[in-house]
Amino acid sequence: MLLPLLVPVIILIILSFATVQQGTIAITTVFGKFNRILRPGLNFKIPLIERVFKKISVQNRSAELGFQAVTVDQANVNFTAMLLYSVINSDEETIKNVAFKFVDDRNFMQALVRSVEGSVRAFVATKKQAEVLILRREIVEAVKEQLDRTLEEWGYHLIDLQLNDITFDEEVMRSMAKVVASNNLKSAAENEGQALLITRTKAAEAEGNFIKISAQAEKEASRLKGEGIALFRHEVAKGMAGAAKEMEEANLDASLILFSMWTEAIRNFAQDGKGNVIFLDGSPEGMQKTLNNMMAFEQLKNSNIKPESK
Repeated sequence: MLLPLLVPVIILIILSFATVQQGTIAITTVFGKFNRILRPGLNFKIPLIERVFKKISVQNRSAELGFQAVTVDQANVNFTAMLLYSVINSDEETIKNVAFKFVDDRNFMQALVRSVEGSVRAFVATKKQAEVLILRREIVEAVKEQLDRTLEEWGYHLIDLQLNDITFDEEVMRSMAKVVASNNLKSAAENEGQALLITRTKAAEAEGNFIKISAQAEKEASRLKGEGIALFRHEVAKGMAGAAKEMEEANLDASLILFSMWTEAIRNFAQDGKGNVIFLDGSPEGMQKTLNNMMAFEQLKNSNIKPESK
């Protein structure tokens, strides 16, 4: 007799408890109306009257979505994005928003995806195709700013939004590749021109320095050569003056010096001629004529009279 009564009691006891997993919060209703929330662990509830309406995860959730947008210059841009979101907190009002704002999770995800797409498209519609690739961070910040307010009304918080891939239509990609290639060729040409200019400038500088150094060396050599010739002439003049003085003191004719110089010159011509033909008048009349000319020049020098130029 006790067994038929014991079975319903056991069933009522079992129905009086509800287990909630960690990271989850349960919502109970009484006759279809919100009653309370149940925290993780073993919870007591009124059997047959209070029932668990929905269990909501407060852990982070992710969703991947792909969509298309159009730039201000009518270029189609394909986006692949990853959303990371979660329930704001486990307060009762927040959990009520999450549980009752949408019919089910499918409708919530549809609204979330469309909100992200709308925000991205609104931002991209004001930019040119060349700007989209470098404005990845700005796009994310603009979407998060707009989406955070909407998600908070639903009880959620957008943790992160990542634009994993941004691509254009095939025709646009080909045209962009051509632009990049032409820009690279232009940069290469400019760099080559700069390198050639530098090379030629350095070569011109080196040639100029070489010419300058050569001219200075030639100038110095000419100066030293002139000083050597002047010194040689000075020493010859000193020697001749000394010889003439000694011959004058010895009562000898000074023309002997000229004769000696004449014979010395003939000897040097013969020794150092190296096969060259030199025509000289070696007759006594020719020697006398040469000596007279040399003596005449010496007399003109002593009398400070310069010969007239013809």
